[in-house]
Amino acid sequence: MYSSSDNWSGAHPRIADALHRNASGYAPAYGTSGLDKRIEHQFNAVFEREVAVFPVANGTAANALSMASIRRPGGVAFCHREAHLIEDEGGATELLTGGARVVPVDGTGGKIDPDCLKREISRFPPEFVHAGQPMAVSLTQATEIGTVYTLDEICAIAEMSAAHGLPLHMDGARFANALAHLDVSPADMTWRSGVDLLSFGATKNGCWCAEALVVFDPDKARDLPFIRKQAAHLFSKMRFVSAQFEAYFEDDLWLDIARHSNRLAAMLQDGIQASAGARLAWRTEGNEVFAILARARADALQQAGAHFHEWKPPHGWPELPGEDEVLIRLVTSFATTPEDVDDFVRLLE
Repeated sequence: MYSSSDNWSGAHPRIADALHRNASGYAPAYGTSGLDKRIEHQFNAVFEREVAVFPVANGTAANALSMASIRRPGGVAFCHREAHLIEDEGGATELLTGGARVVPVDGTGGKIDPDCLKREISRFPPEFVHAGQPMAVSLTQATEIGTVYTLDEICAIAEMSAAHGLPLHMDGARFANALAHLDVSPADMTWRSGVDLLSFGATKNGCWCAEALVVFDPDKARDLPFIRKQAAHLFSKMRFVSAQFEAYFEDDLWLDIARHSNRLAAMLQDGIQASAGARLAWRTEGNEVFAILARARADALQQAGAHFHEWKPPHGWPELPGEDEVLIRLVTSFATTPEDVDDFVRLLE
């Protein structure tokens, strides 16, 4: 079972077909083709309002460019202490913002706690030039540990951000999985709940290489074409990213894929919970599964052909692995089958 990450899987067949269909012929470059324009309108339809859309190559670019578009001198961005923005972007945010800092915020279940956010923001009073000034808040949906913010929880973070005049960014690397779990509209989970800009992820959900930065007030995105160009993310053959999005949205393929991977993740959790060979670390709501098992058993599983990553325990989590145990992460995708899940659970026994 290949469950190291959902970015290990290839492209969904319908995504691959769309790339093949657009591989011949000619089209205007740099996002000006008819297909590129149709995708811009498609994003408007998905989010039920006019938005500004900027396709990029990966989630790191979407996140870092989001912060660069709202940067302030001496800027400070706030996110959960285990968010990708602070843990896994290799300093891209700091580079593209010209030195802004990312400050960690505590919260259980991988989610920002509004009281902790208020406390961290208060450490940077606007009149104290030496500390720098707050510039943004970022939340991850779904979170890095597979949990999902409810709409009420997003609204609470948005209210805290707005009270301090800070735009709210959502890192949606697994946006579709969170949406499928909540069964709400994209508009409800974003701008209607107070989100100002979104890193819209599709690569982990069946695309080959398709991410986008979505700004819900186009008037606030006037500098982004230049920022994206300077960051080397304006593609000449942008139509190949748009071709992926065209297939992705057609007949709600993106939601079908997310429902499939969420469903198999739930099956996997049930199998682990019922097994004698491992225990669930916590119950998740997207397509990531976390389990604790003996290190010797984890080694044996990998030798038998199971693919997964050892994972760093979340900060402050009450049930940590024992001395001879390991926490692992397993991720399902469009390519995962029920047989894959059954095989893994059998290996556990």
